[in-house]
Amino acid sequence: MTVVDVRGELLAVPAGWEYAEVAQFVYREARLADESDYDAWEALWTDDALYWVPANGADSDPETSVAVIYDNRSRISTRLNQARTGKRYAQSPPSNLRRVIGNIELLGGRANPSGGIDLEAGANFIAYESRARGNAIWGGRVTYRLRRVDGEIRLAYKKVVLVDNDQPIPTLAFLI
Repeated sequence: MTVVDVRGELLAVPAGWEYAEVAQFVYREARLADESDYDAWEALWTDDALYWVPANGADSDPETSVAVIYDNRSRISTRLNQARTGKRYAQSPPSNLRRVIGNIELLGGRANPSGGIDLEAGANFIAYESRARGNAIWGGRVTYRLRRVDGEIRLAYKKVVLVDNDQPIPTLAFLI
C-alpha cells in the first residue's frame, strides 16, 4: 500500500479499493442528499469528518478565510437537525434537487488521524435546484476522502469547490 509522504502529498491509490464501489458510494451519497434522506446521509460520515465548501477560490485557507461551509462532525449533525425540524426558512418549501456526478477518479491515499490510509477520490458535478424563486444550476468539483469502517465505506472529508465560488453566491441553503 502506498501512503502520503511526509509533505502531505498524495501518492498512489491504496490497495483494496475498486472503482465501481467508489462510484456507487459517490452516487448514493448524492442521491441521499438530493432526496433529503438526512438520517442515511448522516450515517455516511466518520466521527472525525470535515465538510468544506470554500469561497473565494479552491485553495483558500478555511482557518483564515470565509467559507460557505466548514463543518466538523458535530456541526454536520447540527445542520441536519435544523433541516429535520422543517423550520429552515431558507428552505421552506425545500428545493427539489438532482446532482449529476461524472469524471470520478481515484486520486490516491492520505494518512488519517487514526494511523490508517483514506482513499482520496474526485468527481465533477452539476446540481440542478428547482424552487419557487426559480431554477439554478451549480457546477463544480468534489474531493472525497473515503475510509473503511467496520467493512463499510464512510465519508471522512468532502470538499465542494463551486466553479463560480469567487463570485457573489445567492443562498446555498439546500446544502446540508
